[in-house]
Amino acid sequence: MKKLFQKWTPPVLMLIMALWFFGNVQPPKDKDFAYTEFGRLPVTANGRIVPIDSVARNALLQLREKQTLNTEPWKGWNESPRIISATEWLANVMMNATVADAWPAFRVDNPDLISLLKLPEKDAAKFSDGKHYSWNQIAAGMDAFDKENERVQKVEAAGRTAYENAVAKMHQRIVLYEQLKNTIQPAMAQDWPAEFTAFEKLMPDAVAAVKAQQAGEKFDQDAFNQFAGYIQAFQYMSSLEPPLVLPPNGSRNWRRMGDALLDAPRGVPIDSAIRDYVKMSAALAADKPDDFNAAVRDYRSSLVPTQAKALAKGRAEVFFNQMEPFYNAMVIYILAGLLAVCFWFNLSGTLRRSAVWLTALALVIHTIGLVYRMVLEGRPPVTNLYSSAIFIGWGACLLGLILEKFHKNGIGIVTASGIGFITLIIAHHLALEGDTMEMMRAVLDTNFWLATHVVAVTVGYASTFVAGFLALIYIVRGMFTKTLDEATGKSLARMIYGIVCFATLFSFVGTVLGGIWADQSWGRFWGWDPKENGALIIVLWNALILHLRWGGMVRERGLVVCAIGGNIVTAWSWFGVNMLGIGLHSYGFTDAAFNWLVLFVVSQLAFIGLGLLPAKVWRSFSARAA
Repeated sequence: MKKLFQKWTPPVLMLIMALWFFGNVQPPKDKDFAYTEFGRLPVTANGRIVPIDSVARNALLQLREKQTLNTEPWKGWNESPRIISATEWLANVMMNATVADAWPAFRVDNPDLISLLKLPEKDAAKFSDGKHYSWNQIAAGMDAFDKENERVQKVEAAGRTAYENAVAKMHQRIVLYEQLKNTIQPAMAQDWPAEFTAFEKLMPDAVAAVKAQQAGEKFDQDAFNQFAGYIQAFQYMSSLEPPLVLPPNGSRNWRRMGDALLDAPRGVPIDSAIRDYVKMSAALAADKPDDFNAAVRDYRSSLVPTQAKALAKGRAEVFFNQMEPFYNAMVIYILAGLLAVCFWFNLSGTLRRSAVWLTALALVIHTIGLVYRMVLEGRPPVTNLYSSAIFIGWGACLLGLILEKFHKNGIGIVTASGIGFITLIIAHHLALEGDTMEMMRAVLDTNFWLATHVVAVTVGYASTFVAGFLALIYIVRGMFTKTLDEATGKSLARMIYGIVCFATLFSFVGTVLGGIWADQSWGRFWGWDPKENGALIIVLWNALILHLRWGGMVRERGLVVCAIGGNIVTAWSWFGVNMLGIGLHSYGFTDAAFNWLVLFVVSQLAFIGLGLLPAKVWRSFSARAA
């Protein structure tokens, strides 16, 4: 019975987690309004055709740092707060703002900013959890905020305080929210369907009044004034540059609603898509789900003849969003890593094998997400900082499983799951900056070099991090536990050495390929750009480790300390050089990462310090001596 349990526990556990993953893939069932189908409708944002669902998720991530909205965050989990999808939230923002403005979609953490906006502190009686606020609550303090934001915008980003950064970020969130509210109809419209009908009826008289006014003749002042009000509203909509929601029609490309409404008085026929959106707006505001669903179906049907490809891409991307492969893989990585760590203390082979099966499952899900993104983008795996984090985690997990294949001691699994989890957490925080599949910057817009130079360099990043993570395991187990026996220490040293060799090869090849790309794109092989210098430093650091090892200048612990230094060098090349804000490669800047980068570097220096302590203070070494 015991043998049977040991044999079947790993596959059964993997099957349970696989079923959990497939259960999460199922699309949500709409109770009344067809928000899921509405979310599949294509628009153009960030330079690419994207489903409304993705616009909603990306926007809510930027505003609230989550892809769903808790409309009652002051309630505890046992009080069943109402949680809605990002698409339902965005549909109301764009077409029923009176309702959406009362939902707490803004996350505000800074206490000084909360005080500036006069927002309520945590108090269930006042319907506040102290962190999430509605537009109605924020709008009450906008006068004071505008004055403070005007001051903050004059301060250099590098010299801003935490409070000033919070003000700048809130300004970005307010602008984004205003864009979304003016995507389909003017945000100030009280009854857009009625106002749109009135605008159509007014146009002939208004156009005649404008022409008469320009000719110096008598004109209808009331019609002129009403028309001017509409034009100002439409111009404001267009000036905010919201997503382009109107599909191509004849010779016209994707257009913004504001631009199309401005064209109507010039004799351009009103697009049928505008009327479909007006019907959706009327149905949503009147709480008529059947009418809303019918309008969505009618609009979608009108797109089939000319926008079948965009509809198919939208459906595929919505499925990817619902699948959430990287989040689900991250959860499984955590479980696998915990089982592998427990194996070190329990030495139960069942725990280790279970961890191997789970890590393999997580890698499969991770791979599905990676390949799916590549198909959606039509690009190689690495196109920006977000995708580099995804790819580095994937490569590290693969290397960890290979190590575990040859060294069945759980170290490869802890490495795979640990780096997989960390990189996916990094990717999640990078996603808070906006669309992760946005249009490529010109400096990167070539698939051949993205598939050669960028991938090779990123594999070099991943391998150097794997070597550094193995070194961290060596120090943690050696310093704080008695589990690092002589055989395990030698095994770890061999792993680190082999991975450093691998990292040296790929980082060198990737750097040379980058020089060739630079020569073709910019007319010079090397320009001492900060990103180029960072890549070169990784090559030199890995080469230094190998020479120190070959020359006998470092042994087991020296190799470990040097490998941890590789973590610092690689983190600098991956993130640090972007924060300088200079050079041709500064396309992935994110100010939120600075504090985390500093914290990471400090932690690695602390581990290096531990690695340099005398062997007698290491628990494992003292246990061996005893």
